[in-house]
Amino acid sequence: MPLRLGIGLGVTAVMFAIAGRRFFWLFRLIAAGQPAPDRFKDLGKRVKAEVIEVGGQRKLLKWTVPGAAHAMTFWGFTILLLTIIEAYGDLFQRNFHIPLIGQTAVIGFVEDFFTVAVLVALCVFTVIRFQHSPKRENRRSRFFGSHTTAAWITLGLIAGVMISLLLYRGAQVNTGNFPYGWWAFASHIVGRWLHPLGTGVNSVIETTALLANIALITGFLVFISYSKHLHIFMAPINVATSRRPRALGALASTPDMSMEDVGEEDEVVFGAGRIEDFSWKQLLDLATCTECGRCQSQCPAWNTGKPLSPKLVIMTLRDNLFASADRVLAKNRAAGVEVETLVPSVIEPDVLWSCTTCGACVEQCPVDIEHIDTIVDMRRYEVLMESRFPTEAGLMLRNVENQGDPWGLGASKRTDWTAGLDFEVPVVSGTIPDDIEYLYWVGCAGALDERARKGTQATARMLRQAGVTFAILGPKESCTGDPVRRLGNEYLYQEQAKANIETLESAGVKKVIASCPHCFNSLANEYPALGGNFEVIHHSQLLAHLVEAGKLKPGTGYSGSVTYHDPCYLGRHNRVFDEPRAVISAIPGAKQVEMRRCREKGFCCGAGGARMWLEENIGKRVNMERTEEALGTGADVVSTACPYCMIMLDDAVKANQKEDEVRVLDLSQLVEESLSEAPTPAS
Repeated sequence: MPLRLGIGLGVTAVMFAIAGRRFFWLFRLIAAGQPAPDRFKDLGKRVKAEVIEVGGQRKLLKWTVPGAAHAMTFWGFTILLLTIIEAYGDLFQRNFHIPLIGQTAVIGFVEDFFTVAVLVALCVFTVIRFQHSPKRENRRSRFFGSHTTAAWITLGLIAGVMISLLLYRGAQVNTGNFPYGWWAFASHIVGRWLHPLGTGVNSVIETTALLANIALITGFLVFISYSKHLHIFMAPINVATSRRPRALGALASTPDMSMEDVGEEDEVVFGAGRIEDFSWKQLLDLATCTECGRCQSQCPAWNTGKPLSPKLVIMTLRDNLFASADRVLAKNRAAGVEVETLVPSVIEPDVLWSCTTCGACVEQCPVDIEHIDTIVDMRRYEVLMESRFPTEAGLMLRNVENQGDPWGLGASKRTDWTAGLDFEVPVVSGTIPDDIEYLYWVGCAGALDERARKGTQATARMLRQAGVTFAILGPKESCTGDPVRRLGNEYLYQEQAKANIETLESAGVKKVIASCPHCFNSLANEYPALGGNFEVIHHSQLLAHLVEAGKLKPGTGYSGSVTYHDPCYLGRHNRVFDEPRAVISAIPGAKQVEMRRCREKGFCCGAGGARMWLEENIGKRVNMERTEEALGTGADVVSTACPYCMIMLDDAVKANQKEDEVRVLDLSQLVEESLSEAPTPAS
């Protein structure tokens, strides 16, 4: 007994020392990042996230087979913590059991059930591993060779823990030291297999397997601390400190661009040009990545042949973090140490500028990594600190700065869309009148693009039809700053936002309708950080409310099939999925057909992240990919609720020479058409 006790405790002490040193180093490295405010507020929501995301494995279970296998492994390891306690107790007393529960039949059954479940899950992982061999086999880990080798080591270690557990428990059955009855079915089955060997041999097996179990458990701890499986410990922390309720909508940070408190000797850095410029939460993201590839599988850029893989961005930055650890821990940037910037030395420019900020990566990530904020922070550095960005973006930035819109058409054109109406739309000149309920924020595309104007006009007519009173700012309206912010020009965004907030507040605006999801997101989620607090509703939400309340009754003027395209900044970013579909469902002659990628998995149109104003010369055009999927449904109408999406989808329909068969309509246009006298025949 003293020998096995000494071996067990000695192995544990050595392994814990190695792993503990590594974890302390990781803690110091991550803590060296920049501040990340508000990551510990709303404790209740964070506890709920832990229960649902970590305990419930919500995101992983969306991928049925591998998700179920992973969930079973996670739950197995959680439950089998009891067996670890029992293993260490057995070092001191061979018939040890946990007080009160240690001889309970249910506990024995649960422990054995999850032991077997984990082994089954490992078989599933093995099959998946053979069927879907990783493409990165030549990518080598710093400590354990290729990632393929590391994966097999992981499966082997977990299998070893489970098998050694069953061996020593089975041997205990034959030596009389096992505290559980026949409910511990797997242990008794193994015990039956070992019984012919006799009590003496079983006693040796019990000790050997017990020590092997402890060695494998503690060895696995060391392996975890040096491998991608670090997420086993990091993921719960990352989920707990992620933005609640979800890391979409507003960007994580709104830097103070005033520089009022900056001294002459202070080094001012906007965005992230070096790894130490990221916040500690972003560094934690890097260490948490599971390399599962779910983000990559949903990324519109990656799926259309662009070089951007959200997974590889995080992995590459993680490698850079570990390689730069000495510098990061020394915090010696201010001492004049010259370090190459992340772009282009670590992240290729084409990778950085391919992102549409659609949020598919964040939505899919099972450990709540916030890819968009990391990408936008690198863009901020490139634009504000280095003045490096795609050439064609320069015109868009100048247009917003000088004319207040990305096309440079100017304020005088803001009311041209009203010429197509048979009623007058009030333009706010001073304070919004008391009899006006809403300020209609038209947006640049809705006011200035010929195709998007049709949706704006239809929305105005539907609001009037339902008795909703509204006014517009007209020439006083200016770009919300969404495209320039996503491009990385935080300074110009804040100038635009502050001017718009001042305009809205001086007009006494309280309630705003927005047709553009990008404007909607900025006004509702991002302006509050700069002091602009307004009640903002998207026109699709308002239409759904008006239909439900009976104030707007779709007619029988439209007959045909409709497929609805979820705008990223309305759907994923703001969870508005049901309202547009409810409006379509209320149209008697409309038959809804869903695209394969819809709702949370909706595919981007390609316009977000300022991509609408950037050339798309690499791979397949994103809007073509999405439109081909829409056309594949056989729908007569592709409907959406975003002027950007309308423009991009309409372009792609025409490129496919399908404009005579399929129409792209805003939700308001579809409702308005249903109110016409005669049904529109399906194409």
